[in-house]
Formats: sequence, C-alpha cells, structure tokens
Amino acid sequence: MAEEEIEHLKKLIAEKDKEIEKLKGATNIQKDFLTHVDENHVNDLPKKSKLSNPEISRYSRQLILPEIGIKGQVLLSNTSILIVGAGGLGCPAAIYLAAAGVGCLGLVDYDEVELSNLHRQILHSESKVNVKKCVSAAQACTELNSFVKCVPYHLQLNSSNALKIISQYDIVLDATDNVATRYLLNDACILAGKPLVSGSALRFEGQLTVYNYKGGPCYRCLYPKPPPPETVTNCSDGGVLGVIPGIIGSLQALEAIKIATGNECSYNQKLLMYDGLEGTFRTIRLRGRQSTCPICSDNPTITQLIDYEQFCGARASDKDKSVTVLNREDRLSAADYKSLLDKDHPHILVDVRQPVEVDICKLPTNSINIPLNDLHKSSSVNQLSSMINSMSEETTDQVPVICVCRRGNDSQLAVQKIKETLKHDNVAIQDIIGGLTSWAKTVDPEFPTY
Repeated sequence: MAEEEIEHLKKLIAEKDKEIEKLKGATNIQKDFLTHVDENHVNDLPKKSKLSNPEISRYSRQLILPEIGIKGQVLLSNTSILIVGAGGLGCPAAIYLAAAGVGCLGLVDYDEVELSNLHRQILHSESKVNVKKCVSAAQACTELNSFVKCVPYHLQLNSSNALKIISQYDIVLDATDNVATRYLLNDACILAGKPLVSGSALRFEGQLTVYNYKGGPCYRCLYPKPPPPETVTNCSDGGVLGVIPGIIGSLQALEAIKIATGNECSYNQKLLMYDGLEGTFRTIRLRGRQSTCPICSDNPTITQLIDYEQFCGARASDKDKSVTVLNREDRLSAADYKSLLDKDHPHILVDVRQPVEVDICKLPTNSINIPLNDLHKSSSVNQLSSMINSMSEETTDQVPVICVCRRGNDSQLAVQKIKETLKHDNVAIQDIIGGLTSWAKTVDPEFPTY
C-alpha cells in the first residue's frame, strides 16, 4: 500500500511540475509581448500617403483588385479598428484584419485562455492556456503582420472606460457574448460616432449586421428593451460548433474592410442569418432608424453611458451564471452526496440534463435521466411516482429524491417542478449544489468537466 501511495504522490508531483512550467510559459509570453507595447496607443499612429515596397509585395493580391487598389490599401493602413472580445468571433476577425493590413488593431478581453476555448478561438493554443486572451490574440496577429500595430486591453469594458477607448478607433467590432455589453457598445458607438459591426454565433447559427452607419439604425432601434435574462443562452450553456463563429467573425472582418476602404457596406439596415446545418444564408431587411430611439434619435434621452448590468438584469459576462432559488435545507453539497453514496443510502437520483450531456459523463451510481423541460410530463411524473412508491414499501423514512445537473442551476428548478407535480408526502427532494462541476472540483478530480 505504501508503494502505491508513493507512486501516486510522484504522479501528482509530476503533474504539478507540468502546471508550473505551463504557468511560467504563459507569464513569459505576456511579458515578452507587453514589453513591445507602448502606452501611446492609437492617437499617434502615423498617417501614410503611400506604401513601402515590402507592403506592396505583401498585399499584392488585394492591390490588384479594382475595389481596393493602392488607394484602398492606404486607407486601410490608416484605419484603426477595435475588436471587443478575443474569442470565437474576435479571433477570425482579428487575424483577417491583421492579414489585410489594418493600421491599428485594438483587442479588448478581460479573460484568460482556457482549454475549452481552443475548438473555436483559433488564435490561441495549448501553450497559451492561462495567458490573457487579448495578449495571445495580439501576439498572433503581430507574428502574422508586423506592419499592424496591435494594442491589447486586458479589462472588462464598462461605462467608465468604454468611451475613452472607443473614441480612439474608427470602427468597432462587437465580438461579445452577452446582452449587457451589446447595449454598452451600441450606446458608446452612438455617442462617439463610430460604426458598429455586430456578430453573434450559437449552436449551428450565426447573425451579422452593422449599426450606426450612414443613417442606419442602432441596436436600440431594433431592441428597445433587453430580453428577460432567463431567455438568453450563451455558448457555454447552449454550445457552438467552432466553425460557425469562424464564418461570422470572418464576415465581420470583411464588413470592416469594406467600410475602411470606402466600399459599400453589405449589412447596413440588413441582418444576415446563417444556418450551418442547412448551409443557408438569408438576408432580412431591418427597419430604419427610429425617431423614438432614446440614444440615436434627434432628441435622445440617453446622453451618457448607464449601468448596463442593471438595465439588462444580467452580468456583462459570458461566464457561468449562478442561480439560487432554493433554501439551504433543500440542497446537498457534492461532499454530502458522496457521503450518502458511501453509506449506500437508498435514494433516487434524477439527472435533469439533456441526453447528449449524459453521454459525456454521469455520476457513478444508478440514475434516471429526465431533462428539466420534461419533468412536467405525465410520463415523467408517473415514472418518479412509481419509483417512490416502490422504495416507500421498503422503508418508513422519507424517500430522498436528489436532482443533479451540470452546474447546479437547472437542478434547483427541477426541485421546484417536482415539488409542484408530485403528490407524495413521504419524500424529501433536494439538489446537489454546483452540480457535476462541483463534484469534479471537490470530490473526484478525474471526473470530466465540459
């Protein structure tokens, strides 16, 4: 037994050594890049009137396009573009804008690279896990094209800093994944007089439009009120195929290039809708600028940036949302549930995730899978009732019914639903706090996370 423990400890030490080396590498990447970034970000960008021979050679394939030519390339070289979000949309947009030769590229992101980002955020790599996303993206763009000045901003854009940053740039790309930041960017671009190229991607679908350009509408013209927070799904919750934001982000770069070079913008007052499963693009005509819009009308009621998290009732973040709707006595910690399993205590475990998620991983015990949205169905209610009745015949104690999900949000709603639908007195219904994510963190480090 002692030898097994020693081998286990050696394995843990080796893993920790690898983590330390990774962190050192991440720190070095950030130091190496940031030492080459000066404090005078955008305003001192020298204006060009002609291209150097190396630039002519580099951009030759687009210089021979009549729509670009020398004139368009010089315009592009004198343009500064800000990308907010260095993720699935921001990465392809950034690399194509850098390749095309934009003069200055600002990259805003508050987050660091994680392994789960890499299937879609193509400027990052395994060696850059734990590196600031804005630095990782800026370094990749600089390595591709040293003519482009890349400026990373490791911060969360908010009402106190958005106008100061956005006012320095000519064009802004919204590559974010939350509603509060969309309203913030819209309002800041209206107040600063900048066009906003907006993209979104979820599951197999993507959308693209351009706001505040040549008299076109803004985001508030189309969406005066934010949607209820519970109706909004992001990539972390709903999933996304990596190529979808790749397509939309590339199209965002294309729209920005057309605006910068004086070509006609394709999606002003139009919405592009892409369906990756069907392989179809649809363009919908949008209504024009609204005379009642509180920000872009002739008589605006919003003249400065507001608290957008309060306005939307949601955080300006695409991070995991935490919900608390149950009392503490209706909840078990992952460690408590592990103790219950160790004691082999009879109970019913209801996994309320979708079947595709159950295929990824599940707890090491018998469970029934009833997705949250199916709990109200008579077949589900009958199944649970039958199991409770059967277990009640073997004990006089209350039958424990325990709900579990990925993060401990849906499981709380499941407890509420089951309490509403079940007609049993001899039952105790609880959920696992933090769900399977907590199980992986506190009980079983080898358990898969997604």
